Amino acid sequence: MIDIIDFSVLNDSPKVKAILGRHVSIGDELDDQVRKIIADVKENGDEAVFRYTELFDAITLNEANIRIEPDLIHRLADQVPESIVGVLREAICNIQAFHRHQLQESWSVTDDDNVTLGQRITPLSSVGLYVPGGTAAYPSSVIMNAVPAQVAGVKRIAVATPPTTLMQFPIVAAALQELDLMEVYSVGGAQAIAALAYGTKSIPRVDKIVGPGNLFVATAKRLVFGAVGIDSFAGPSEIVVLADHTAKPQYVAADLLSQAEHDPRASAICITTSETLALEVRDQLATQLETLNRADIAKKSLDDFGAIIVFENLGAACGLVNLLAPEHLEIMVDDPEPLLERIYNVGAIFIGDFSTEPVGDYFAGPNHILPTAGTARFSSPLGVYDFVKRTNVIKYSRAKLMKTGESIEMFARAEGLDAHARAVTARLYEEKREKEGTGELS
Repeated sequence: MIDIIDFSVLNDSPKVKAILGRHVSIGDELDDQVRKIIADVKENGDEAVFRYTELFDAITLNEANIRIEPDLIHRLADQVPESIVGVLREAICNIQAFHRHQLQESWSVTDDDNVTLGQRITPLSSVGLYVPGGTAAYPSSVIMNAVPAQVAGVKRIAVATPPTTLMQFPIVAAALQELDLMEVYSVGGAQAIAALAYGTKSIPRVDKIVGPGNLFVATAKRLVFGAVGIDSFAGPSEIVVLADHTAKPQYVAADLLSQAEHDPRASAICITTSETLALEVRDQLATQLETLNRADIAKKSLDDFGAIIVFENLGAACGLVNLLAPEHLEIMVDDPEPLLERIYNVGAIFIGDFSTEPVGDYFAGPNHILPTAGTARFSSPLGVYDFVKRTNVIKYSRAKLMKTGESIEMFARAEGLDAHARAVTARLYEEKREKEGTGELS
C-alpha cells in the first residue's frame, strides 16, 4: 500500500528517490529495433509498411486498403449512441473556444529611418496525428491533438492508427467524423511514424507528428525528430494533490486513483500538512481500490511511484511541487490563491474540490496533453502555438544601413567572418566606389 512519508526524511527516502528518478526508459535493444524499422520504411516505403503490418498486426495491407474510406468511418461512427456523440460535440466546442484564445497575429513596426521589422505567423502545412490502439479507446486524445491544429489553420491532418482500432472502438471513428478528419491510414507502430515522417507512395509525408503511443511509437517519434517536428517524448501520467486539513479524503483518493489506473509507472502523490488527512487518504485508497476495474494497474502504480508526504506548512510543500514538476497538480486547501505565486513547475493546475483532474481530461477546454517526467520545468501544454511557425521579417532602409553599417562590419570582422563584413561594405560604399571608378572591396 502507499507509503506515508514525513518531510524530515525526504532526502533519505528510497520511494522519493524512485519518484524523482522516474523517466521513460529506452533500452538499446528497442532503440536498435526501431531504428531498423525506420530505415526500412525510409528506403522501401509501402512495401516495408505492409510487411511490418503483417508481422505485428497480422493484417494484410496494400495500396487499395491502406487508407480507410470515409464511408467506413461514417458507418462506424453511426454505431455510437447519439447521447455519447452529443458529449463529444460539447467537449469539442469547449476545447475549440479555449484554444481560440491562443491565436496569435502577425505584427510589424516601422521606425523613423523607414526600417520595418516584424514577424509572420503562419500555420504548418500538414500534421500527422497518431491514434493508438490497444486495450482502451482515446477519442479525447484525438480531439486534444486535432482541435489546436485546426484552430491554428492547418489544412491537412493525416491520421494513422493500427488496423483494428476503429472497428474495436467506434467512438474513435465518431471523434474523427465530428472533426471531419477523413485522411486516415490503417497503420500503427513505428512503421506509421516512419511513413508519416518520410512519406511513402500511399502516405505523403507531414511536417509534424503528434499524438500518444506505446514505447515503439514514442521511440520512433524521437528518432525521426529533425526530419519532422514532434509534440513531445511523453512519459507515464502523474498527479500531485496538495491538500490541507480542509480537503475531503475521498476526493483526494479518487483523484490519485484517476491517474494511477493509467499505467503501472504512473505516479500519484498527495502532499499534505495534515497527518489525519494522510491516514484517511490511505484508508480511502484501500477501500476504493476494491471496486476499481483496473485495480491491479493502480495498485502497482501506488506501490512503486505513489506516496503521501506530510509537511509542516504549505510553503515548504510548494518547494517539493516545483521539484517534482508534475503533469497535473490539484490544490485542495482553504486558501489556494497565495500558493499559485509560489508554484511555477507544473503542466496544469486544478483548484478546489470540484476541479477534479478528469474535468481537464475531457471537457473543460484546456489541453490535456501536458509535459511529463519533470519536463514541466521547461515545457508547456500542447496548444495552437505548436502548430504555427513564426517567421522574422526585416526590411532595412538605405538610411539605416548608412548609420549602422560600420558597426555591423566591425561585429562581423570580430567574428572573423570577412564575407559577412564585405556584404555590408558592398552596399555601404557603393556610391563612393562608383565615383572613384573601382569595384574593389577593402
